[in-house]
Amino acid sequence: MKEKLFTRNFTLLLLGQVFSLLGNGALRFALSMYVLEETGSAAVFGTLLAVSMVPTILLTPFGGVLADRVNRRTIMVGLDLSSGAAVLSAAAAFAGDRGIAVTAALLIVLSVLGAFESPTVQACVPQMLHGENVLRGNAAVNQANAVSGLVTPFLGSVLYAAFGVRPVLAGAGVCFLLTAALECFIRLPDVPRPRGQRLGQLLREELLSSARFLARERREVLDLLLFAAVVGSLISGVAIVGLPYLIRNSLGLSAQLYGAAESAMGLAALLGGLTAGMLVVRLPFRRLNWLVAGVGTCVLLGGGALLLPVGELGQYAALVSLFGIGQAMACTFSIFAVSAIQQKTPEHMTGKVMACVSTISMCAQPVGQVAYGLWFDASPGWLVLGVSGAVICLLGMGAKELFKQW
Repeated sequence: MKEKLFTRNFTLLLLGQVFSLLGNGALRFALSMYVLEETGSAAVFGTLLAVSMVPTILLTPFGGVLADRVNRRTIMVGLDLSSGAAVLSAAAAFAGDRGIAVTAALLIVLSVLGAFESPTVQACVPQMLHGENVLRGNAAVNQANAVSGLVTPFLGSVLYAAFGVRPVLAGAGVCFLLTAALECFIRLPDVPRPRGQRLGQLLREELLSSARFLARERREVLDLLLFAAVVGSLISGVAIVGLPYLIRNSLGLSAQLYGAAESAMGLAALLGGLTAGMLVVRLPFRRLNWLVAGVGTCVLLGGGALLLPVGELGQYAALVSLFGIGQAMACTFSIFAVSAIQQKTPEHMTGKVMACVSTISMCAQPVGQVAYGLWFDASPGWLVLGVSGAVICLLGMGAKELFKQW
């Protein structure tokens, strides 16, 4: 008899993730708009984003160890209760000149909690489901994430424009508390925990084994990771720092239009995932570098769009269209790259190697965000996009030999 996908536990987990993603998305949108409006600086915005990622980078290995040593439902409930309390406290403290300091503190607190939340949720799916349902369950969580990317920017822009930042924070805090309430009804057995091994020794052994695998046994995987990290830092800086700055500050358009642009990026990501599924047989991995070159071309053309004599709305439409196409291609590349790495990795090392994928990616993003924040403040947007697009194109075309190894 075929096992159900939507069991009681998994349905509660998925519903909780929907509320959590809605709260996170609306929260981060509102805070982004607030910082840009208050400071008018891409450098401040990029620095805040980068600094808030540091705790996640440093603490994620501990989050993975904790998820294997403590009941995962207990961890999730505790973390979501803490997130809700932190966000509601920030909403109460948000006043006057304290707004930027409160924003920075809240982002750092959520980053610390997120370092433990992500590996715990990822570990729950295979504990709840078995066989093919593990893949289907992960796909369902990813689809919820993509749909959230469509809804939350629009929802956040409407609420932010109508009520300001504090009510959005309060709503996000309630979403986290609802997530914790749903997770209270999940029933998971305690995870068998190895005893007699110190935490420092365990972490050291896990990191050394994955490092040896990447450096000696599968060097092509390490090369791909480093290539993806460099390209990802450029794309992250352009998209996460550049797009909101260009729309709100350079073009002087409304928060609603920026929300519509973010929703378009979410739709593009969803289409990128669907495209990857359709191209799985038709697109050889050795030609994947052309997707990277395609992303660079879109960024380059986006710089040209800012010089067109079509007014702010015309430039906005061209910019969003080109960034959307680039987003779809970047997501398709990411899915292919992750799948290839998984296929090259033995099953008993998949978790550790994929943790390396996440860590290397996260390490590269803050560098790109800070650099692009300073660059957008110092140079016209068309120049930043033009140079960035050309560099990404050259990296894609120059990586032909890298992809031939696969």
